[in-house]
Amino acid sequence: MIDYFRTKNDATSQKPQTEQIQQIPITDLHPFKNHPFKVLDDEAMQRTVESVAQFGVLAPLIARPRPEGGYEIISGHRRQHAAELAGLKTLPVIVRNMSDDEAVIHMVDSNLQREHILPSERAFAYKMKLEAIKNQGARSDLTSPQVAAKFRSDDEVAKGQGISGDTVRRYIRLTNLIPELLDLVDQKKISFNPAVELSYLTAAEQRDFLEAMQDTQNAPSLSQAQRIKKLSQEGKCTYDAIFDIMGEEKKAEMDRVTIKNDVLRKYFPKSYTPKQMQDTIIKLLEQWQKKRQRSQER
Repeated sequence: MIDYFRTKNDATSQKPQTEQIQQIPITDLHPFKNHPFKVLDDEAMQRTVESVAQFGVLAPLIARPRPEGGYEIISGHRRQHAAELAGLKTLPVIVRNMSDDEAVIHMVDSNLQREHILPSERAFAYKMKLEAIKNQGARSDLTSPQVAAKFRSDDEVAKGQGISGDTVRRYIRLTNLIPELLDLVDQKKISFNPAVELSYLTAAEQRDFLEAMQDTQNAPSLSQAQRIKKLSQEGKCTYDAIFDIMGEEKKAEMDRVTIKNDVLRKYFPKSYTPKQMQDTIIKLLEQWQKKRQRSQER
C-alpha cells in the first residue's frame, strides 16, 4: 500500500494537543477506498436520517486529506450518507493526517463497534486490518520467522474483539468464497463453519457446489462441507459428487417434520399465537387418533 502521508512517528510528533472540528462541505467528503462495510438504505438508515434532519450530526466524522483534493472518510460513512439524504450541505469533521495503514486500522476498529455486522463485512475488514498491521510491523519483523509474525498479526487483529486469532483467520477464509456463496452466508442460508470449509474449493468447484445446493434445495452441514473439501483435495470434486453428498437426507431432517409458518397461518385467525396454534394442532391430532382407534376396533 502506497503511503502518501507522513510516517506514524512524524504524525505523532507533530499532532496538536487538541483537535479542531471543522465544518466541511459534504461534496468534499469521499468514501474510504475499498470500504468493506455496507451503507444500506434500510429502516435503521431512515431513523438516522430523521435524527440528522432534526438534530444535525452530533458526532464529528474522522477524515484525512486526499492527495487529489478533498477528504477521505475514515469513520462516519453512515452519518455522511444520512446527512446527504437529509439535505445537509456541511458536516462536522476532525481532519487527521494518517498513513494508509493507520487509516485502515482506525476505519476497521470504528466500524466493528456497530451492533449488526455481516459475516462478509467482518471478513474483509479483518483482512484489511491484518494486512495493515503486517505492513506496520514489517520493519521490526525483518529478522523474525514469517509464520510467527503471521500469528502475532492475527492475534493483534483479534485484540479487543473478544475472539481468538484463529477465529480471525477463519473469518478471513470467507473472502475466498465466490460472491454468490458469500451472499448466502450473509443471508444465513449457509452457516459459518461449513462456509469456512467450502472456502478451500476452487472457484469452479464453488460454482458446481452452488448449483448442486440449488438443485437439492439443501444447505450444507459441517460434515458435508468437510467431505466436499476432501473431494477437492483429492481432485474428485465434480458436480455429480457434490450432488450425491448434498442430496443425502440428514438425520435431523428425518426425525423432524417442519411446517412453514405461512402455511399454518392459512388455517388460523391472525390473533393466534404460535402456542395457541400448537395446542390446537395437538388437540386435532388427538381427536384424529381416537377416531382411527375406534375405526380399527369395529
